[in-house]
Amino acid sequence: MSRTKQAPRGKGAAAGKKAAGTSADWLGREIRDLRKRRGLTILDLAAAIGKSTGYVSQVERNRSAPSVADLQKVAAALGVQMGWFFDRGEAGPPEELPFIVRAGRRRKLNFGLGVTDYLLSPSLSGELELLYTTLAPGAKGGEPPLSYRGEQAGLVLAGSFELSIASKRFLLREGDSFSFRSTTPHRYRNPGRVETAVVWAFTPPNENE
Repeated sequence: MSRTKQAPRGKGAAAGKKAAGTSADWLGREIRDLRKRRGLTILDLAAAIGKSTGYVSQVERNRSAPSVADLQKVAAALGVQMGWFFDRGEAGPPEELPFIVRAGRRRKLNFGLGVTDYLLSPSLSGELELLYTTLAPGAKGGEPPLSYRGEQAGLVLAGSFELSIASKRFLLREGDSFSFRSTTPHRYRNPGRVETAVVWAFTPPNENE
């Protein structure tokens, strides 16, 4: 899951407007959790959006509200659409939000290169994350091989899925499942000619400050 390049600076009237439609009570936490999920430090994100580390820290602690232009750059740097930061308020009854994700309200993390994750968990801040991942033919993740705290397991729903764990390589097909410690270097790819779909669960992998 690669880091993204710096997003272009916003221009025009939007640059001076504060983000509307977001909740100050959780926006900073959403940005922080997603940044960690991407494996970025505060310094990385600050560089990507052209701001200081102090500014990013203030936003993540809900002590400063980002402008629309800045939020656009944050979204681009973290590989999501602007809607990621707005959908929560429209996701259904308030009592559902901490527990339920409706099929039509899944939030998307686009990691590029044909790999797309849909968050099945209500947020990224829990001890367990559940994702629905699609890989286009030839798409791959974990270059260089990934390694982080936790464990993960998954089920291949469609297509073929090549999984490398340390020096071992496995070819999985529809209905096959897997489990391993995330501390073991690993990578994966779709070696087939049709889209691969995988549902997997794992403990939060990145704890950068």
